[in-house]
Amino acid sequence: MSTPLTEADIRPPAIMEAKRACVEADRRFLLERREQWVDADCPACGTSDREAYGEKDGFAYVACTACRTVYTAPRPAPDLLDSFYAGSRNYAYWNEHVFPATEDVRRERIFRPRAERLAGIARRLGAPCEVLLDVGAAFGTFCRCAIDAGLARRAIALEPTPGLAATCRERGFEVIESPIESVTETAVADVVTAYEVIEHVFDPAGFVDQCRRLVRPGGLVVLSCPNVRGFGIAELGTASGSFDHEHLNYFHPDSLAALVRARGLDVVETLTPGRLDADLVRQAAARGEVDLTTRPLLAEVLEHRWEELGEPFQDFLAGHGLSSHLWLVARRPLGT
Repeated sequence: MSTPLTEADIRPPAIMEAKRACVEADRRFLLERREQWVDADCPACGTSDREAYGEKDGFAYVACTACRTVYTAPRPAPDLLDSFYAGSRNYAYWNEHVFPATEDVRRERIFRPRAERLAGIARRLGAPCEVLLDVGAAFGTFCRCAIDAGLARRAIALEPTPGLAATCRERGFEVIESPIESVTETAVADVVTAYEVIEHVFDPAGFVDQCRRLVRPGGLVVLSCPNVRGFGIAELGTASGSFDHEHLNYFHPDSLAALVRARGLDVVETLTPGRLDADLVRQAAARGEVDLTTRPLLAEVLEHRWEELGEPFQDFLAGHGLSSHLWLVARRPLGT
């Protein structure tokens, strides 16, 4: 049996502690510019009716009463978000320290399986795989794994953060250094991937529209984001690390699928292949943030028999739509 993937494997505590000042500086940048925040309706269905979900670090989270998507309102306006990501100290730290230190384990435990899973889906669907466009390509690791897995022959990295865009160029990839909203080309790729991006954007509907424009008819659009109904987030609420100043939108499988269909894409499948829910709740319990004393079954799995049951429990969550990491695979219809 393989060893369960833990948060420490991909976010080593010493390195993550050292970046705390960068995160706090980025958060202050947004909080000090509240005059540039604006209200927003539900990012999934557009409904304005909502109820309070929680607060964290100066940000208010609400839940849509119609579709139960959770989102930040008010939120930083688009121009402020562009400035934020262009000058983010946290993203510079990831580029210089976190990604280089953890690339091997991320490649083997996250990006290679991700590329192989998507390659298998594309083969099963008979989808073309000549050109991949990876939105939010970061360090470029997925682009390389996608080529190695036979998912695509050519990978284009769309990365608006200057330091990360430079890294992708240094690694030999064609780079579009721009937010996706500013890209004017159409039908440039057979597969458009956007892993952990849609939760960051001001206008998810416009984001999906751009993904649809950039993929060729018959091609695939793959989105991933936190699943607000997943075990880790459901257990921890706003105490979950998924709730932070960068994440504006918290979809679940039904609401993300509804949004994608409304933007003219056919939903092929949704899945939740996350690997960290169990460890994140286990670590929260160890810090006293979750009380398992009245929940003996979870205590047995997450505390007393972790080495034996941790991985099978995470497999169960992933296989039954209960992980906090959500994938959606969609296809642009032919003739559109």
